[in-house]
Amino acid sequence: MSNYGTWQEPGKYTIGAFHMKVAIAKEGNDVSGHFGHCTEYAVFDIADEKITKKTILQSPGHEPGKLPVFLAGHKVTHVLAGGMGPRAVDLFCENNIDVILGVSGPIDTVITDFIAGKISPGESSCTHGEEGHEGCSH
Repeated sequence: MSNYGTWQEPGKYTIGAFHMKVAIAKEGNDVSGHFGHCTEYAVFDIADEKITKKTILQSPGHEPGKLPVFLAGHKVTHVLAGGMGPRAVDLFCENNIDVILGVSGPIDTVITDFIAGKISPGESSCTHGEEGHEGCSH
């Protein structure tokens, strides 16, 4: 269960009236297929279901365990991405960051849909597990 919102039927996320920070892995203006392999993150401050600030953070690099700590240090509460490996999901959860995968599309549309409760979690586009990226779609 999330500290920042609740999952509603049929699998939709409902935002409460509080402050949160959402990081979206980006490739250009779209959501990246793999959270750890992008060069930047769009970070949105949200209060009372409105965007109050947008910041672009440069990635510190793709090393196991680095991104969850980095984003937790920036007070991120949620991450949205096309995909990430299962160990990364666990590390984000250990840092009290909710993970929503299977997200795609233009970042501005995705964040608006997230705030409106229209984002449904899907399958990760990253299906390689811990073995590597062979056969992955990114």
